[in-house]
Amino acid sequence: MVERADINSLLSQMRSIKAEMQQGVAPIARPDFEPQGISRAESNGFAELLKNAVDKVNEHQQEASRLRTAYEHGDPSVDLPQVMIQAQKASVSFQAMTQVRNRLVTAYEDVMKMPI
Repeated sequence: MVERADINSLLSQMRSIKAEMQQGVAPIARPDFEPQGISRAESNGFAELLKNAVDKVNEHQQEASRLRTAYEHGDPSVDLPQVMIQAQKASVSFQAMTQVRNRLVTAYEDVMKMPI
C-alpha cells in the first residue's frame, strides 16, 4: 500500500518555505544612487546581482535533482512533498530567470536600434 503524505505535515512544510522565501526578500536601499547616470560601482552591483541570481537558480536545480535522486533510491529522510516543492521552486526560479534574460535582450536590442 502506498503511504500518503500527512496533510498537516505538507501544510507546515509549505508555510515554512513561504516564511523562508519572505525573509529572503528585502528592499534595497541605495544611498549612493546617482540619478544623473550609472556609476561604475553600480554597474558592478548589477553584474553581481545578476550573477547571484543565476547561481541561486543553479542551486535550486541541483537541490531538486539531489532530492529526486535520493527519493528514487528510497531514502527514508526524503518524502514526496519535499521533492515536489523543491522541483517547483527550481522550475519557477528558472522561468523567472528566463523572463529576465528575455527582457534584457529586448532592452539591449532597443538600445542598439536607437539613432546615434
